[in-house]
Amino acid sequence: MSHFEALYGKKCKTPLCWSEIGEGKALRPKLLSETEERVAIIHDRLNATFDRQKAYANLKRRDIQYYVGEKAFLKVSPWKKIL
Repeated sequence: MSHFEALYGKKCKTPLCWSEIGEGKALRPKLLSETEERVAIIHDRLNATFDRQKAYANLKRRDIQYYVGEKAFLKVSPWKKIL
């Protein structure tokens, strides 16, 4: 599994990640295991950061239900340079 695939869960589709035919050499097992551990740590930290940002954003959100006949005040701000 490539690093890109480990981080993003899909294969890389850019020419930068394409490998030549016959390049199937295995790196040192120790280097491979260290790299896989680092990718797993990066992936876990990215998920933790995403969860933290999502929790912070959800603090300001709330579900509001409107019923037929109710009135609501909508605040609309004008765009720049549009009259």
